[in-house]
Amino acid sequence: MPEFPIVDTHVHFWDGGINHLSWNKGAPAIDRPFMPQDLDTDRGEVALDAIVVVEADVDEGLYLKEASWLAQLAEVDDRIAAIVAHAPLQFGAAVGSELEKLASHGLVRGVRRLIQGRDAVALCGDAGFREAVRMLPRFDLHFELGATHDQLEPVVDLVRACPEVRFVLDHMGKPGIEAGLTEPWSTRIGDLAELDNVVCKVSCVDNVAVDAAWTEDQLRPYVDHVLDAFGPGRVLFGSNWPVLRLSMGYEGWVEVVDHAVAGWSAEDRRAFFVENAKRVYRI
Repeated sequence: MPEFPIVDTHVHFWDGGINHLSWNKGAPAIDRPFMPQDLDTDRGEVALDAIVVVEADVDEGLYLKEASWLAQLAEVDDRIAAIVAHAPLQFGAAVGSELEKLASHGLVRGVRRLIQGRDAVALCGDAGFREAVRMLPRFDLHFELGATHDQLEPVVDLVRACPEVRFVLDHMGKPGIEAGLTEPWSTRIGDLAELDNVVCKVSCVDNVAVDAAWTEDQLRPYVDHVLDAFGPGRVLFGSNWPVLRLSMGYEGWVEVVDHAVAGWSAEDRRAFFVENAKRVYRI
């Protein structure tokens, strides 16, 4: 385990009674409210210095309410140091007023419009979508890439088309771990790593298998490839809690990534677990 408090760059908090979300139905491990006290129960002996809260794909039309709710949570728990909010970037330049509202929350550092579950070629290549993405630096916001391994080619094209925008790749690009797939994911990770406006979260990929959990042997080839491709200065630790509960325990995930960086210098390990996150999210 890290010998210092870490920054978790990918945590979700939700309460379906306040901001309804539909996608978690039928998954008992995550189909209930999750609040900071629940994270404290699950994190065990892992010490948290700060938390970045990421939007939870709430039902349509609730994203501004969700952002306000997360900002209110931050007033109660000062470990919440940054927020990544949803923004409907598919509406092109018309989203400017929404971005202004989101940026008015002092802790909103980036936005996400999930590519996962959508036609990535159509979305990432859409002129209006790209126009909205290019607006983000105006509000000092970055774009978080929530995409799966089979969507990374159009994601690479999007990033190349927007060199002025800062991007954060979530969940290592969601590789096909369960099927043991490495390509074309591995090549696309290399393509993204060549672009200096991208950093990558080493955050756990959800496991859709029933009654199964990832093992370190399954995860390490993917973790190691991302760490090698991006290097110590452009990787961030994230848990993906509470979705993490579908895959393994919080301490178990921290142990996997801690083993992966065990050979790094103390400075590089601290960069991965703390300092890179503070730079990217301006904590």
